[in-house]
Amino acid sequence: MLFQYTVLALGFVIGFYMAWNIGANDVANSMASAVGAKAITLRQAIFIAGILNIVGAAFIGAHVTDTIRKGILSPEVLGDPHTAILGALSALLAAALWVSFATWKSLPVSTTHSIVGAMVGFGLTVGGVSVIDWKVLGAVVASWVISPIFSLGISFIVFKIIVRLILSKKDAYRRAVQTSPYFIGITVFIVAMSFIFKTPVGKKLAVSSHASILIAALIAVIVGIAGKKLIKAFQKDQEESGVEGIFRKIQIGTSCYVALAQGANDVANAIGPLALIYFLVQNGSPGAKIPVPFFLLLFGGVGIATGIAMGGARVIKTVGERITTLSNTRGFAVDFAAATTVLIASKMGLPVSTTHAAVGGVMGVGMAQGIEAVNFNIIFQIMIYWVLTVPIAAATCVLIFKALNFIL
Repeated sequence: MLFQYTVLALGFVIGFYMAWNIGANDVANSMASAVGAKAITLRQAIFIAGILNIVGAAFIGAHVTDTIRKGILSPEVLGDPHTAILGALSALLAAALWVSFATWKSLPVSTTHSIVGAMVGFGLTVGGVSVIDWKVLGAVVASWVISPIFSLGISFIVFKIIVRLILSKKDAYRRAVQTSPYFIGITVFIVAMSFIFKTPVGKKLAVSSHASILIAALIAVIVGIAGKKLIKAFQKDQEESGVEGIFRKIQIGTSCYVALAQGANDVANAIGPLALIYFLVQNGSPGAKIPVPFFLLLFGGVGIATGIAMGGARVIKTVGERITTLSNTRGFAVDFAAATTVLIASKMGLPVSTTHAAVGGVMGVGMAQGIEAVNFNIIFQIMIYWVLTVPIAAATCVLIFKALNFIL
């Protein structure tokens, strides 16, 4: 009993540490383009993202989680409760250490892929290569290419459309007002569809695809029309900031949604293994799904928010400022591309990373201005870290598991 409660206490400490790292690294997915485009200040971004991540984690986060993250391992590896507890603890610490190192280097990595890599290391240690689902792992590897390229293409096209329809015209502001319902509407459509298909609450509603499209389209039309009316109502203020001022408001909205969804989705990377440890200590054996109490979701949300406040600035500056120069129109194209990529890929069953999609989106708007506008040195560094995520998390988990098994 002493062993179990000792490990549970360690689980809470390491789980909070992992949540801290998720906040510090993944906040760039939602706020980097807004900060880089000067839509909001860094301090505002950290405050907004912190609040929305807590709300997303606690109230929209999944109250049930998979025992095996992303189905990467065969269920039999968790047959022995002692081994399962140490494995979950090792995976949590290994993933947290890698994300912490990447954050220290100011580079964005996928927290989900970090956990997946750590689980692979645990599986190899206790069951060998036979317990790894290599197809799932192959899909993870493929997403390193699919996510950024798909997002790059979308952001490139969207920004070129904005240039063609608005920025290249003499009456750019009037054009922006005229087309605003379409840009607002299509953005709201993607956000609504993402909420239905990508957040735990949306999935729980179990709305059919056809009904989802109709609901999202209706919301998009209403908000698009209302958005145009608001722009016209505050036209004098808008004219001072011009076209960028219109897109600034749309961009802030998309960034807020991504922050909310981040809390809902990414909290599982920290709380999933902790919930497994908690459940094993309370009940002795895991099922295919395990319940996640509200207090654990809130605990994870607070951990993410703490990481955002204390360490979020480093990666935000890399993604928002070091890859290319962003404006509000470019930032809008980035957010739109990232959200669209994650939504479409998820519907296709591809394990994409929001981190990869966000970086790809920034590259796309940079390349739309010319290849020389992109800092490929920083892009190369980021990609190296993406490739290293799974093997380093796996190797670290193997070492930690062996050490904990020896000590405990």
